[in-house]
Amino acid sequence: MLDHVFLTVSDLNRSIAFYTAALAPLGITTRVDYNGKDGPPGHPDLKGFGCNGRIFFWLRAGVADARSAHVGFVANSTAEVDAAYAGAMAAGAVDNGASGIRAYYDPRYYAASVFDPDGYSLEFVYKSWQHATAATVVPRRQK
Repeated sequence: MLDHVFLTVSDLNRSIAFYTAALAPLGITTRVDYNGKDGPPGHPDLKGFGCNGRIFFWLRAGVADARSAHVGFVANSTAEVDAAYAGAMAAGAVDNGASGIRAYYDPRYYAASVFDPDGYSLEFVYKSWQHATAATVVPRRQK
């Protein structure tokens, strides 16, 4: 399990506005600004996003390299996937795959994909088996 991810973005204000719109449908609405001078020498200023008492997605200013990251965000339903995709598109994302089943991964894998303003690949994902009760979890098929 991951604790946090940093993305380097070319325009912090633009990216904050984009991620605020794109992540809100997933319930990721808490925002924190971290002053780098409060950390060890050379620590960057960060703009964080999270929910449920955790900040786990951070932006920092710099030279963006879209090839360096793909980030998948958990959705709690197919409706959340659809809403996050719509929010991202309305905030200026570039389509990389509208909402739908990704049968090439698993017939229960529902997702939508976009590129953010810096070209980073983002995916909003609902995997039904990860939201079931422990008694009903079905193992992923083997290839």
